[in-house]
Amino acid sequence: MNDKDNYGLFIAEYGKALPALRAFLRQLLPTWHDVDEVMQETSIILWKKFDQFEQGTSFSAWASMVARFEVLKYRRGKSRDRHVFSNETLEILAEECLEIEELLAEQRQTLKTCFAKLEQKQQTLLIQSYSRDLTIKELAENEGKTPGSLYKVLDRLRIKLMKCVKENGDLAHG
Repeated sequence: MNDKDNYGLFIAEYGKALPALRAFLRQLLPTWHDVDEVMQETSIILWKKFDQFEQGTSFSAWASMVARFEVLKYRRGKSRDRHVFSNETLEILAEECLEIEELLAEQRQTLKTCFAKLEQKQQTLLIQSYSRDLTIKELAENEGKTPGSLYKVLDRLRIKLMKCVKENGDLAHG
C-alpha cells in the first residue's frame, strides 16, 4: 500500500474513532484541556505507528489502547498534582470505559439520528448552547429571549432528544 492509500485509510479510521476516543479520554482526565493535550500526542503516535495497526481489527480499540498509555505518560508529568488518580484506579477506569465502548457507540449513533430529526433552528440552538463561544445570556439576547425562557426551550429540546433516544434505544435492544 502506498503512502497516499495509507493516509486515506488512516484518516477514514481516525475520523470514525475520534468522538469515541475523545469521550474515552474525558472519562480518564479531569479537564477538556487535559483531553486536548493527550489527544494531540495520541494522534501523532497513531499516525506514526499506523503501519503496526492490523487491518480488519478494531481501530477504535487500538487507538484507545494507545490513548491509555498516553494518559499514563501525561499523568506521570503531572504527578505533583494532588487531584490525580492512582495508576491502579486509572487502569480500572480504562478497562470499564473499554467494556462499555460498544454501548456508548450505539448511544451516540442513536443520538445523532434523533438530533437529525430536529428542525435546523433547534439543532443550531442546541449546538450554540454547548459551544464555548457564547454564554447563555448572550445566546438568549441573540434569540430575542430572556435567559430563563431560553433555558426552558433548551430543556424541552433535551427532553425531546432524551425521549427519542430512549424509544430508539429500546427498539434496537428489544
